[in-house]
Amino acid sequence: MIDAETSLAFSVFENPGVYALLVGSGVSRAAQIPTGWEITLDLVRRVAALQGVKDEADWAAWYRGKAGKDASYSDLLDQLSATPDERRSILHSYIEPTSEEAEEGRKVPTRAHRSIAKLVKDGFLRVIITTNFDRLIENALREVGVEPTVIASDDALKGAVPLIHSRCYVVKVHGDYLDTRIRNTEGELSGYSSELNGLLDRIIDEHGLIVCGWSGDWDHALREAIERAPNRRYPLFWASRGAPSAIAGDLVAHRAGKLIAIEDADQFFGKLEQRVTIQAESRRPDPRSVELLVASTKKFLRGPEYRIQLDELVGGEFRELLARLKGAEFGTNGEWPKAFIEQVSQYEAATEALGRIFGVLGCWGTGAEVSLAHECIKASGTNRIGSGLEVLVKLQSYPGVLLFYSYGMGLLHAGRYGDLFRLFNEQLRTSSLVYSFSQRFFPFVWSGSEQASWWRTMPGLERNKLPLNDHLYGLLRGWVADYLFIEERYTVLFEEFELLGALSYLALSADFDEVKKTLDAREFVWIPPGRACCDSEIRERIFADWDSEQKEQALLAAGFSRNDREFLKLAKKNVERVASHIRFW
Repeated sequence: MIDAETSLAFSVFENPGVYALLVGSGVSRAAQIPTGWEITLDLVRRVAALQGVKDEADWAAWYRGKAGKDASYSDLLDQLSATPDERRSILHSYIEPTSEEAEEGRKVPTRAHRSIAKLVKDGFLRVIITTNFDRLIENALREVGVEPTVIASDDALKGAVPLIHSRCYVVKVHGDYLDTRIRNTEGELSGYSSELNGLLDRIIDEHGLIVCGWSGDWDHALREAIERAPNRRYPLFWASRGAPSAIAGDLVAHRAGKLIAIEDADQFFGKLEQRVTIQAESRRPDPRSVELLVASTKKFLRGPEYRIQLDELVGGEFRELLARLKGAEFGTNGEWPKAFIEQVSQYEAATEALGRIFGVLGCWGTGAEVSLAHECIKASGTNRIGSGLEVLVKLQSYPGVLLFYSYGMGLLHAGRYGDLFRLFNEQLRTSSLVYSFSQRFFPFVWSGSEQASWWRTMPGLERNKLPLNDHLYGLLRGWVADYLFIEERYTVLFEEFELLGALSYLALSADFDEVKKTLDAREFVWIPPGRACCDSEIRERIFADWDSEQKEQALLAAGFSRNDREFLKLAKKNVERVASHIRFW
């Protein structure tokens, strides 16, 4: 039985960017930075000292009795300082290290912060929610060259880079220590603005959660945000020293979360980062050799005089892939689901080099490579052994899916719509049947995904509506970096590729009258659903682009939607109908 901590490490590795962190004061405790409430109580003590009061057992009660209200961070700072500079000076003494403290390792990023930063830098984490108002996470990120988008107030949220366009999003739900609007008291923690609630709803709905250093007892609004999340696409992991409180336990149970017993945050995040790194290093081919192959491919695409070298490079890598796929590690017998989970990673590692080459071919190829690419996809997209565990037999064609996506996304990025249409409509013969690539290699039509439950055994995909689509989305993000230099465009690229594939599938499945009749009956013609069916924001952006005259003409001229503008309109309407249906899965 795989323990929760191992399952988390595997899931983070297999699903980069899928998990959001939720970290509380326990993560900063080792840095010896006080919590916001501890600072507030110390400010009360300092105010009392000015009034001649030296000691009280309960400073919060003393202040309430004197002032007639709960202690407020902002009010106390106003009493102790007259100018913004004085206020910053007071706060610096609590949060920022002196040279002596820095030398002693106090008030500086801890091992936990640095492990988190490493996971962000390597692309495994992108979103961090924190109740801490120190800047240790931001400092750790900047130390490794990552500039985060920091949301510490509604004002910052209004002017921030959109979530999908940020390399790392840090949401400081209690605010930043230099902003006197930080939340401390029970009243302040009981509710957030509609803008912040909207952001949290989106993050929690679209990500799994890794919780550490947060008790869950006092932050009512944050707890409610987790409780009201409508979907359970990804799991919740709750790391805790000792047993969680009753409130936290109820929250974990509500989300069907998994508890992880830890010594402290440093040990937990250090171990997580180490396990993820080990998987990355052991599963991937030598990155130096892959980079050399990609660079050689780019060189050989410069002109026709390199055509022989290019064919030899691609052919050599393909022969090496086929030879490796005959190895014992890709046998069709094994323990379910352990063998399936292991083989998915092994197929991906074996195919990565050629997959990245195919992406470059798609982006910068001249068309001379099309036939070679098609033949490689066909050969790697067929099953070699016909007996054994059904899911492992059908998984044998997974490299074909990976090469299909890699080459096709490269074509789309380059605007090679004609060659992309040819790819979708290329024919593959299996036994006595003939399929087009769009009828063979997309999730839900590929034989290795005919049961979505198979892919829901992958850690982190247990509750996904489109588990294989989401898995490919996470995997291929790293493969497209050879030609997609603006990472923020990746989501649109991936989802548009799947949508165009759905157009091709629809055109092969039904004619104009059939589609219209079905839609008029308030039904839909089935198509392989892509991630865009669950992502209305990106889907609307893609459809708006298709509505432009230039893009519409380019797609129709390439052959999409039977070269018919009205068919294209029906196809988009059909996608919307499918998307509405998927909401109830």
